Amino acid sequence: MIYGHGDDLYRYDGMIRANFSSNIYQHADLGALKRHLAERLDLIGSYPEPAPLRLESALADESGISTDEVTATNGATEAIYTIAHYLAERFGRDGFTNIISGPTFSEYADACRMYGCRTAADGHAVSGRKAYWLCNPNNPTGTVRTADSLLEAADARPDDVFIIDQSYEHYTLEPTITDKEAVNRGNIILLHSMTKRFCVPGLRLGYATACRSISDGLKSLRRPWSVNALAAEAGTFLIYNNVSVLPPLDSYLGEAQRLSDMLGAISGISVRETKTNFMLARIEGRTAAWLKERLAREYGLLIRDAANFSVLDAHYFRVAAQTPEEDDMLTNAVKALAQEAETGGRII
Repeated sequence: MIYGHGDDLYRYDGMIRANFSSNIYQHADLGALKRHLAERLDLIGSYPEPAPLRLESALADESGISTDEVTATNGATEAIYTIAHYLAERFGRDGFTNIISGPTFSEYADACRMYGCRTAADGHAVSGRKAYWLCNPNNPTGTVRTADSLLEAADARPDDVFIIDQSYEHYTLEPTITDKEAVNRGNIILLHSMTKRFCVPGLRLGYATACRSISDGLKSLRRPWSVNALAAEAGTFLIYNNVSVLPPLDSYLGEAQRLSDMLGAISGISVRETKTNFMLARIEGRTAAWLKERLAREYGLLIRDAANFSVLDAHYFRVAAQTPEEDDMLTNAVKALAQEAETGGRII
């Protein structure tokens, strides 16, 4: 899916005042990173490393694993497509089934289709070898599976592969699987997003960790120079300098719960329980597309229309908590529009 994700600010020509459509905190202080990159702009005059070895070394040092067990990519999305390619090559397109239960991130299914591999929503409904794609915390619902339950499942099915996308691991207080736990098993691939962790979606930085044999397979399929010089430099700087750009997680998740409670108190709006900074909501009477356009063009507030997630209908939308002031703005605007949806008229 090239279009249809959140953060489509480019469609609104500067009219957005507050962005709730991406699951990223929008007020990160990136000053230190910007100053560092400004001093290294000469990097754009030369090719980067064909493979981002220095960045992989930094990531390995941070996690306490080997560089042979880290595959850095152009965002977690490149890792997803590389993994689907690897599985198709390793098992054959008809030699396994990808299990993808929705609603979840659309790129898993898109990547599997690109390489002609079978998909199913329920692992119990098919026989043979399986690859389980699990987003944890899950996008768009914000639910989190326990690390112990995932490890137990992987240990109980050694012939199956578990791709566990932990892109939002830094936005939850729930424990997630460590890189050491993953690489010590031969059937777990962990996905990580530096884009989400450091709030740098424009740089496209992600990586996968897995045992050496899987990592070797992923690296053999990764395109040369997929991570550009400035992105690799940024990632290395952020890791080695132990940079943190997110607000204290206790207070941020407390604000997310406050936003959830406020939205859920609006007549015609329901909100699912979440364990992270974003939440899935539903509007009655009108579609999420209607709500999104009205919020953007009349209030300067951008949300994510979640109707294109599998198994969700046209009424679902997703928002990520921002500052208390912005969350209040969103709540008041949604309340006004939800009242309009209930009465069928325009509130002036």
